[in-house]
Amino acid sequence: MSSSREKPILIIDGKRLDGRSFDQLRPLSITTNVVPNADGSAFIEWGNNKIIAAVYGPKEALPKHTQDPERAVIKCRYAMSPFSSAEEHGSSKPNRRAIEISKITKEVFENVILIDEFPGGEINIYVDVLQSDGGTRAAGITAAAAAVASAGLPMRDIPYAVSVGKADGHLILDMNKIEDNYSDADVPMTICPRTKEIILLQMDGSFDGSKEFREAYSMVLKAGEEISRIQKEALKEPYTKIIDKYR
Repeated sequence: MSSSREKPILIIDGKRLDGRSFDQLRPLSITTNVVPNADGSAFIEWGNNKIIAAVYGPKEALPKHTQDPERAVIKCRYAMSPFSSAEEHGSSKPNRRAIEISKITKEVFENVILIDEFPGGEINIYVDVLQSDGGTRAAGITAAAAAVASAGLPMRDIPYAVSVGKADGHLILDMNKIEDNYSDADVPMTICPRTKEIILLQMDGSFDGSKEFREAYSMVLKAGEEISRIQKEALKEPYTKIIDKYR
């Protein structure tokens, strides 16, 4: 979001500072099964973001007073490494932002994991940001979704997340750090691709009415086709390697 510092021009000759068009994603790749002792894991590189997600469970919820006899309890921790960005150096304690993102990530997966199948259980989701360049909550949720799927946990869908911002009067998809710092709006969305349902919507700043919001939503859905494809390819890759080995 915009800062009190002098605001730079973010759009020059119809292009963003990194050369992307308004509706273009940054380069994105996902690798699953990267943490050997986790039940599921994923590593995402999204632009200059580098994030690891790991999933443990379901297992018995401990201590016992935290158990829910009807469903599993999801615990989520989002954390930025002290070396992940200039703003984070020297701090290893969770700040208010990390606590907020942990909470919304937990709520996303409470909506998609079939937690009723694991009464009394506990599922732990960890999202660790190794390198940050804007949009880490969306990238973390996208990586965590791949990690949950790689753990074999039943889900009603594999969600993805991406944000739309507004800069110099233009809607722009998937903002990097400088765009995030100086934009007039930042609206991360998490989508269930099968139904196109929004399961997370946050808004920092504002859009100019419902027409602009619908345009932003359309940008997210279009980008989601590519994000979902990359998630699914990442989930297939370990099995493809096994099949190729025995051919």
